[in-house]
Amino acid sequence: MSIIILGIESSCDDTSAAILKDGVVLSNVIASQKVHEAYGGVVPELASRAHQQNIIPVVAQALKLAGTCADEVTAIAFTRGPGLLGSLLVGTSFAKGFAIAKQIPMIEVNHLQAHILANFIKEPGIEAHHPQFPFLTLLVSGGNSQLIVVRDYLDMEVIGQTIDDAAGEAYDKCAKVMGLGYPGGPIIDRLAKEGNPERFSFNKPQIPGLDYSFSGLKTSFLYSIRDEIKNDPDFIQHNLNDLCASLQKAIIDILMAKLKKAAKQTGIKQIAIGGGVSANTGLQKAVHAEADRLGWEVYIPRLGFSLDNAGMVAVTGYYKYLKSQFIGLEAPADARMSLKI
Repeated sequence: MSIIILGIESSCDDTSAAILKDGVVLSNVIASQKVHEAYGGVVPELASRAHQQNIIPVVAQALKLAGTCADEVTAIAFTRGPGLLGSLLVGTSFAKGFAIAKQIPMIEVNHLQAHILANFIKEPGIEAHHPQFPFLTLLVSGGNSQLIVVRDYLDMEVIGQTIDDAAGEAYDKCAKVMGLGYPGGPIIDRLAKEGNPERFSFNKPQIPGLDYSFSGLKTSFLYSIRDEIKNDPDFIQHNLNDLCASLQKAIIDILMAKLKKAAKQTGIKQIAIGGGVSANTGLQKAVHAEADRLGWEVYIPRLGFSLDNAGMVAVTGYYKYLKSQFIGLEAPADARMSLKI
């Protein structure tokens, strides 16, 4: 009998549903919310309302594209946390209602773990290329920057993480300072390609061990622009590409320094990148350059599975299903859920 997992992702501002059958993702539907662009960031109340509007049609579309029906679903996997509480509550509540209606088990999924296991997504007709255990993951997103040793699908250890802000947040906040749109990361990445990364320099925090910090970089960037604007009110417009290129270089330098240190300390040469910032072309270029120099094997999910999506939730749920790791209806959404596997 086939194992069919319905995955639900609603941790932030993307409502997503996916169908996985026997380890293969057959559909992965994502409904993004454009309403937040006008505010320069995600507005939690608006996000949760949009999830309520989107979740049923998104699930219906995922089932249709997969050529299956709700009665055939074996289990439902949902993002329990971390994320925005209101958004998580929508996905959690839907999962509970679906599980009760169909009398099937529920599987809680940690959003961060799902980003890591996105590297194991299989698609019909596409040759799979997955990392071997153990591998080292650099997980970078709007809310997280972590270094994780992955020993098995459900055996992971965080060996380094940000002590304040995440890399993705640094991108978005600095983009806002420059008057760019939201999300800022993709815009900066695009503009950086036309700029000089050596034009400006910003302070890089000296944090011991494998932990990250990006708050000092954001402050340095803000103060540098503030001082320059005193002499040239149009400084940002006159130097936009170079500012983006220099900022991107600083963020990537910080990320890569700790990744190289972690790889050296652990002796691991299987390197995976996960989270939304893994789609950044500058970061990908830097990782591949070090791979050529140090003999790494690099794994990065394709764009559709790098950003928040239910495909990664479904594949995580699949491996937990094989271990009968189910959860009861009493489980609440957990906005601060940590990666403790």
